Amino acid sequence: MSENTMTIKLKIWRQKDRNSGGQLVTYTMPGVSPDMSFLEMLDLLNLDLVRKGEDAVAFDHDCREGICGTCSLYINGRAHGPLRGVTACQLHMRTFHDGETIVIEPWRAKPFPIIKDLVVDRSAFDRIMAVGGFISVKTGGTPDGNAIPIAKPVAEEAMDAAACIGCGACVAACKNGSAMLFVSAKVSQLALLPQGHAERKARVEAMVAQMDEEGFGNCSNTYACEAECPKNISVEHIARLNREYLRAKFIQE
Repeated sequence: MSENTMTIKLKIWRQKDRNSGGQLVTYTMPGVSPDMSFLEMLDLLNLDLVRKGEDAVAFDHDCREGICGTCSLYINGRAHGPLRGVTACQLHMRTFHDGETIVIEPWRAKPFPIIKDLVVDRSAFDRIMAVGGFISVKTGGTPDGNAIPIAKPVAEEAMDAAACIGCGACVAACKNGSAMLFVSAKVSQLALLPQGHAERKARVEAMVAQMDEEGFGNCSNTYACEAECPKNISVEHIARLNREYLRAKFIQE
């Protein structure tokens, strides 16, 4: 074995479909380069499985640049792995050690049913966005950037909230399976800006109602969501979500 490669033992959740039972299956991976990304390592495993005539491990991915949120893996008991502020596709094998055992599981939340192996159905997030995550302002042509002055701190806070990629790590990390960090980020990015004010009351009511209908749990302020969010979304947005919801319910304007 090359001095520059490692041997890794993988325990991967294998499940045929959402109606079948699943189990952890062990694979030994020699020849793993420390410079491989985590998903490249899984590609190497799948290449070996296909050559043996076995079923490849199903896992979700798209951009592999940390901006799409689809590489949703629970790695050694943590969403997206042991590093903070990165997605699974940005995690590299140099984070692990030769001979280490890595346990890889899908998100564990009732609103995210397993489709196959490590792939879960996160369309619940899409339905939450569909009921309120938009504005209906008709801007016509390209608006003047200075037409609606927005204070720099407000604009930056809105952009920080908009950085949420909807990966679901907050739900996977939460003991209650709460989606409040995701929903609060989407509510915040629109509630902070003037363009989103016209529908702010209807938006927060609709999105919270849909979140509850999907079966997500409540926030209990353990901050696990913030700790595991690959985009470092602050739990301060959850406080804003609560304020926006109370405003919509009890304040007449």
